[in-house]
Amino acid sequence: MNDCLICDRIKMIKDNTNPYFVAELETGYVVIGDHQFFRGYTLFLCKEHSTELHFLEKDFKEKFLYEMSIVGEAVYNAFTPQKLNYELLGNGDAHLHWHIFPRRKDEENVRGPVWWTDKNKMYSEKTKPSMEELNRLKEQLYNELKKLIKL
Repeated sequence: MNDCLICDRIKMIKDNTNPYFVAELETGYVVIGDHQFFRGYTLFLCKEHSTELHFLEKDFKEKFLYEMSIVGEAVYNAFTPQKLNYELLGNGDAHLHWHIFPRRKDEENVRGPVWWTDKNKMYSEKTKPSMEELNRLKEQLYNELKKLIKL
């Protein structure tokens, strides 16, 4: 678990120093993405440091997948995209974490996967939300999560 960015981010949540933290669920943590090229981009970080879904204990895995779907529903309700894209890759950061991307018809590369988007645009300083915008995004998402599950 040394050098695990996701574990570091979870530690920041536990230390109350992660400004992107939205909510704690039974199996993971909901956070707004550092960059908002896709407005409402959200991550769901698994509480267990595991590299593969099939390594998780059955009940935990089922709950993790269910909670991911609830997070996706909350993202959809909060940010009103035309479509959501979900990714669980792990090539860069092997700790299980879902990427939930709201997609809109007016965006660049609307018909392609998010990873076809120019990384210089997607991760530019311009796509980092201001503290005011971050708080607004977090509040919108938290309010939708509260409607779906007990927080």
